[in-house]
Amino acid sequence: MAGPSDPHHLTGWRPTGGLVRGVVVGLVGLVAAVVAGEPVLLVLTAPVLLTAVPALLRRPRSTPGLTGGVGHASLHEGQAAEVALRIDDHTDVEQVTRVVTPAPHEHAAPDGGRFTVRSADLDRVALVVSPRRWGSRVVGEERVVLTSTWGGYRWGPVLVSGRRMRVLPTTSYRSRAESPHPRGLVGAHRSTRSGSGTELSGIRPFQPGDRLRRVNWRVSVRTDTLHVTTTRAEQDAGLLLVVDLFADHGASDGVDGRASSLDLTVRAAGALAEHAARTGDRVALRPIGGRARPVPMGAGRRHLQRLLGTLAEVRTADAHGDDVGRLDLRVGAGTTVVLLSPLLVDAVATAAVDLTRRGLPVVVIDTLPPDAAPDAGASDPRLVDIAWRMRRLEREQVLHALAAAGCPVVAWRGAGTVDEVLRRLSRRRPGGAA
Repeated sequence: MAGPSDPHHLTGWRPTGGLVRGVVVGLVGLVAAVVAGEPVLLVLTAPVLLTAVPALLRRPRSTPGLTGGVGHASLHEGQAAEVALRIDDHTDVEQVTRVVTPAPHEHAAPDGGRFTVRSADLDRVALVVSPRRWGSRVVGEERVVLTSTWGGYRWGPVLVSGRRMRVLPTTSYRSRAESPHPRGLVGAHRSTRSGSGTELSGIRPFQPGDRLRRVNWRVSVRTDTLHVTTTRAEQDAGLLLVVDLFADHGASDGVDGRASSLDLTVRAAGALAEHAARTGDRVALRPIGGRARPVPMGAGRRHLQRLLGTLAEVRTADAHGDDVGRLDLRVGAGTTVVLLSPLLVDAVATAAVDLTRRGLPVVVIDTLPPDAAPDAGASDPRLVDIAWRMRRLEREQVLHALAAAGCPVVAWRGAGTVDEVLRRLSRRRPGGAA
């Protein structure tokens, strides 16, 4: 475990309602039977009193303490983690009841996180929680009740704090497309220029400076002139992820249900970043219109964890669309720009067109869910529906304008979403730096 939660020492054992009722009913029945001279009352109440006597005789004397928590610093949405619970002194403890505090987008098992086990079986029944949506959230908070032998005394309920952690977005993505026009020093992508690599580019006559190991002896013998085999250089590429945080559209039911526009944006950005890091490329994050810090270009697993952690904490915020027009992305040659947006802010599309006209490879990923609709609230639903339909028509015009400007727009559908687009961009003539 990364670290247990703070221990919660309980205030003391208290009689349960069953014990109090048993003692009161038993004594009242005994007195009434003696005073009224009715043995029937004694027969009726004696069993109740007899069940309370063993509980009184086994009154607990120990002072238990609880520690627990989740042993992970971060999880991906959909992953599960065990919530540990330790009792320092369980001499007088017969049963342990655990109830997970209900939280949005969190599943618990077994029995929905509400179950009772014998103290001897505490290590055999694991409480498992699973956050179902990305974000910064408290995971594994629960209330625990200890019960003594014969159910006579109870200690608790006691709140055992959960652990605040970053729930990272899912990053399942695979792509076979190469990055358009890579300009780095070394990497996994084919360059547009010849150089030291493993993929055949062609055969040409020998020139001063060519290495002897590149001599193609078959062609040289046949033509009576030295020829060398040329290969394509392998270079790394840069990926800039621009995420639109102006607003969140649609409902979010977690990783297993409906996804809002912000869900699609965050998950798509995380998946593309993970794919870029796996292939050795550099990747950066630039949020617009919301509350999040940009992440500069970098590579490697550590950089990926930083980027995913930033994505897990993004929030939408009120902002003006004009702010995007003043944003200086400072994108250099060899960088592919992927803009993830529901395309309901005109300035976002303007920024994409501007980058395309500057000769940069730009891909716009449409993250608006097909069933997205605004919440009418106290407004007239018919007026809200008409306004939303008009806004969707305006959005269609924006999509046509992007296509006319040569900026491809694709809807996010998981693995392979941008493969065909990147292949088309690779065939274009490289643009200059912006």
